[in-house]
Amino acid sequence: MQNPVTAPHVGIFTRVLDAGSAADRYRKATEQILLAEELGLDTVWVAQHHFHEAEGGLPSPLVFLSHIAARTSRIHVATGIVTLPTEDPVRLAEDAVVLDVLSGGRLQLGVGSGGNPTALSAFGRSVEDRRAIYDAGLATLATALTGGELAGGNRLYPAPGTLGERIWEATFSAEGAERIGGRGNGLLLSRTQPRAPGDDRTTPQIQQEVVAAYRSALPEGVPERILASRSLAVGADRDRLRTLAHDNLSRLLTATGQSLTFPTADPDQLLAWHDVHVGTVEEVTASLTADPILAEVTDIAFQVHPVDPPHEDTLESIRLIAGGVAPALGWVRSAG
Repeated sequence: MQNPVTAPHVGIFTRVLDAGSAADRYRKATEQILLAEELGLDTVWVAQHHFHEAEGGLPSPLVFLSHIAARTSRIHVATGIVTLPTEDPVRLAEDAVVLDVLSGGRLQLGVGSGGNPTALSAFGRSVEDRRAIYDAGLATLATALTGGELAGGNRLYPAPGTLGERIWEATFSAEGAERIGGRGNGLLLSRTQPRAPGDDRTTPQIQQEVVAAYRSALPEGVPERILASRSLAVGADRDRLRTLAHDNLSRLLTATGQSLTFPTADPDQLLAWHDVHVGTVEEVTASLTADPILAEVTDIAFQVHPVDPPHEDTLESIRLIAGGVAPALGWVRSAG
């Protein structure tokens, strides 16, 4: 079935990677989110990363989002994702419900199994058991957030209300999407897709298979919820942004040992391989409009990673997303 939604929700996504101390990172991310609220964007998504500050600066997303909820009145606060195998699912449910109550029902709870495998050991988890831990934790989380009975005859307080209908799951695969659809949860699509050597399909081509599998498994009467994350940096100085993107991607490839096998000298090829949209409003709009996934989803989240420009450039990107890019993709600012 083709998704009937013509006006997607649009928001921003941050891995909290701005330059500076942890306090600087949280202050800058807060400023970016407050600007997104002021401009009428719908949602802010944050990622959880443990220990490895170059991957992401936020180990406790619900704590940070509680701070954001207290500073805002309308924008939805969302996790993309909480790494479920590192969490106690009952405690996660309790924290999520309290945040949802404090925010007036504005929490969207995204979970996943991934993250850096080395982080799992600090929580007494084995990477080999990650899938089984995730499945068991998700079942408990879903029971708690739909008001079900937990061990010992306990139920959540405060009551979860409709939060159980706002669970999202992340996956790269059609098989994973089929499981997510069968559970009636929302589907989180990454900004890029892993590819085997020789696989020259684009991210949208791969994700079309993922979306189809999700839709085929969705129970009758359950509305689909599909979010696509996309990387972009928008600004008037296209060449400067492209240089920032190329330099940062080259550093990332070097840090991960991929620079010996990837032709980093070609900026266009590098940006295309990493699915990064960089340029003016008109240029970014044109490249995003060519992405067939964005015409099918209910939600879009834009992130500046892996360009990771200076804070002021990120603020300018947010302004231009709300003022030009998002409306061109069918987004309508809510009256609220």
